[in-house]
Amino acid sequence: MDIMIYKLVFCTVTTSLSYAVGLRIFKRFKKTWLNPLYTSTVIIICFINVFHLNISYYTDGDGIFSFLLGTATVSLAIPLYKHLVIIKKHFFIIFLAVLPGTLMGVISVILLTKLLHLNKEMMFSLIPKSVTAPIAISISQSMGGIPSLTILFVVVSAIFSLVTGPFLLKLTRIQSKIARGLALGTSAQAIGASRAFQWGELEGTMGSIAMISSALFLSIITPLLLNLYFLYNY
Repeated sequence: MDIMIYKLVFCTVTTSLSYAVGLRIFKRFKKTWLNPLYTSTVIIICFINVFHLNISYYTDGDGIFSFLLGTATVSLAIPLYKHLVIIKKHFFIIFLAVLPGTLMGVISVILLTKLLHLNKEMMFSLIPKSVTAPIAISISQSMGGIPSLTILFVVVSAIFSLVTGPFLLKLTRIQSKIARGLALGTSAQAIGASRAFQWGELEGTMGSIAMISSALFLSIITPLLLNLYFLYNY
C-alpha cells in the first residue's frame, strides 16, 4: 500500500512539475512547437533516464490521470451542448467538412500500413491519430492497438498540423472563419481549437466542434472500415 502511494505521489508530482516547467518555457519563447504538452513529455523522459529510474514507478502511479482522462472524455459533451445553435445553423457545412477529413485520415493510415508492410497492431495504433487524446486511447484499446504509441502519434500529428495548418490556410488564401476553425480543430485537436480562438470566437467555436465531431465520426466509422479491411484481406 505504501509503495502504491509513493508511486502515485511520484507520478503526480513529476508530471505537474514537468508541465509547469514546460508552460514556463512556452510563455518565455512563445513558439508553437514548444507547447507544454510536448515539452513536459520530453522533460519527464529526460528525468527518468538521467536518474536511471524504474519506469514502472512512474507508469504504475498514473491512476489519477487515467481518472481525469475519463472525466475529460465525458466532458466533451458540454461544448457540443453549449454550441448547439451554431451546430444546427452550420450542420451540413460541419458534416461535409469534418467527415471526409476524418475518413481520409483513416484510409490514408490503412494504405500506408499496406505500403510499408506494417503489422495490424501498428495500424490500430495509428488510426486514431487525428482525434483528441481521450477518444484516441479508447479507440486504440478497443481495436487492439498500443495506447502509448497512439498518444505519440496524436502528439506528432497535432504539432505538425498546428505548425503547417496556418501556413497552408494562408497559402491557399482561405479566409472563411468557419473553414479555418474546422480545419484546425479536425487536424490539431484541442490545441488546434485553442489556436483558432486566437483568430476569433467563431473560429475557436468551430475548432471545438470539429475536434469533438471528428472523434464521434471516427468512433462510428472505424468498425465499418475495419470490417471492410478484413473482408478484403481475408
